[in-house]
Amino acid sequence: MVFKTKKRRIIKKKLNRSLPVTIMLFMLLAIFGVFMAIPLVYAINNAFKPLDELFIFPPRFFVRNPTLDNFFDLVAVMGDSWVPLSRYFANTIIITLLGTVGHIILASMAAYPLAKYKFPGSKMIFSIVVLSLMFSPHVTAIPNYMVMSLLGWIDTHASLIIPALAFPLGLFIMKQFMEQLPDSMLEAAKIDGASEYRIFWTIVMPNVRPAWLTLLILQFPVLWGTNGGDFVYSEELKTLNYALEQITLGGIARAGVGAAVALILMIVPITLFIVSQSKVIQTMSTSGMKD
Repeated sequence: MVFKTKKRRIIKKKLNRSLPVTIMLFMLLAIFGVFMAIPLVYAINNAFKPLDELFIFPPRFFVRNPTLDNFFDLVAVMGDSWVPLSRYFANTIIITLLGTVGHIILASMAAYPLAKYKFPGSKMIFSIVVLSLMFSPHVTAIPNYMVMSLLGWIDTHASLIIPALAFPLGLFIMKQFMEQLPDSMLEAAKIDGASEYRIFWTIVMPNVRPAWLTLLILQFPVLWGTNGGDFVYSEELKTLNYALEQITLGGIARAGVGAAVALILMIVPITLFIVSQSKVIQTMSTSGMKD
């Protein structure tokens, strides 16, 4: 009887939203979606515009005569550089992958004892983490540089990877998700003889998948778009973003190349976001757990 009553309440709650209201909500979301997609569509069109269309006034939103000359010019410009384009790509991929994966693992391992164990100083440590969210990266830039200099990591990839591992928002998100895991499930695993490491990797991490996928979405674009100009000085260690920024400084003649550069820098994070977002939503809808 209780189940039937709850079921009737749910049905009545669903019927409270009328069809006109649903249509209005759908139209409102569609308008916001189109509004947010306009910059992306405009950037894609600019990348395939010839120079005469890039400088036409009033500017055209859609390309009339699409061309690949901007990308060919980009390859030609990078071909004249003494550091090949593949080296910039490799540097960016190394920094992005190591920084992102390392941050997810480190934040998860640090958040697990804070979420599931009570030890002296745990609240103070978490309070420090929360307070550190108040500081902008520009505020901590000088202390980061001093630390990297004392460690001898200036002009190395470590100066970009190591600070990314200590992103405080990651620890905060992981701790909040791990606190939702039922303690009874972890205690049952301990009774069955599972070690702490096995519990962490086979039980905790799969169940907090929305959290580390969210960190992937947040951290990957930051590292992908870094130029490392403050920490890396050697040209062979520079990132793709730095190299492409130098190309766009060539003036009006390289406006088409600059549009191609903007598309290249945008396409990878956006593709990752689209793929990861669907998985995050799917996992969140099926991962509710209670004691």
